[in-house]
Amino acid sequence: MSLRLSTVILPVRPWHEGGRDQWRRAEELGFHTAYSYDHLSWRSFRDLPWFGAIPTLTAAAAATERLRLGTLVTSPNFRHPVTLAKELMTLDDISGGRVSLGIGAGTSGFDATVLGQDPWTPRERADRFAEFLTLLDRLLTEPAVSARGAYYSADEARNVPGCVQRPRLPFAVAATGPRGLKLTAALGQAWVTTGDPKLYEDGTPEQSLEALRGQSSRLDKALAEAGRDTSSIERILLTGFTPERNTLLRSVDAFVDFAGRHQELGFTELVIHAPIPDSDFAADERVFEEIAAEGLAQLAR
Repeated sequence: MSLRLSTVILPVRPWHEGGRDQWRRAEELGFHTAYSYDHLSWRSFRDLPWFGAIPTLTAAAAATERLRLGTLVTSPNFRHPVTLAKELMTLDDISGGRVSLGIGAGTSGFDATVLGQDPWTPRERADRFAEFLTLLDRLLTEPAVSARGAYYSADEARNVPGCVQRPRLPFAVAATGPRGLKLTAALGQAWVTTGDPKLYEDGTPEQSLEALRGQSSRLDKALAEAGRDTSSIERILLTGFTPERNTLLRSVDAFVDFAGRHQELGFTELVIHAPIPDSDFAADERVFEEIAAEGLAQLAR
């Protein structure tokens, strides 16, 4: 598979104060997909402007024509499969079938307690994720669904006419553990990783590559056990969380070096953050656009 370049546009700009223009510019620059985080707030942006992912993506769908759109990632922390399925079906319709759902088990951050619940244990988080994704798959592929689970239920839930993309919009599953990778192999059209979080502070790029190689190998094993070919799934790396952090956006050459090393591991899509001044995602806008325009072409030489 050839390497694709995508971007994340965090929902921090008011729509009529640069937000709309940013999504249109992502299409003009030729990005494969523009994603948005699906959180209610996030880390250092907690007390700063932060807008909802699904409404933002809906507006972006109306403002663009070719650009694929998606979440990176949605989680069960504050969502229910029944209502999410209806929103996704609608977004897929509005976009003309240009939506992918990045989805993971979630973390113990702000979203985990904002509704007043106690934080879930890692075991409960994994249990909920498996039940959530399995039910969501049914809701997006069947016209009427009834189900009773330990955490999520549906009673005659209707999603007619279904997704524009058949049998449903693609799932890009974020996972690194055995249960998550098994779920990826069962239901995913793509796999998402940010690398090994233990290496972010003190690890080296070489250690990160080795960790990613191990994750990818474990995915291969899960796919084989599910009876799927290892080439049947896209492999997405959300950059910015490996030891290189955001340095790959310092120059086109830095990006090409990073991209080449990770393409050799089998990644088919790299996702870079659109620059945000005075944040962990600060970068030169001019260099960012040069990477979008020239990075993959230079890699292919």
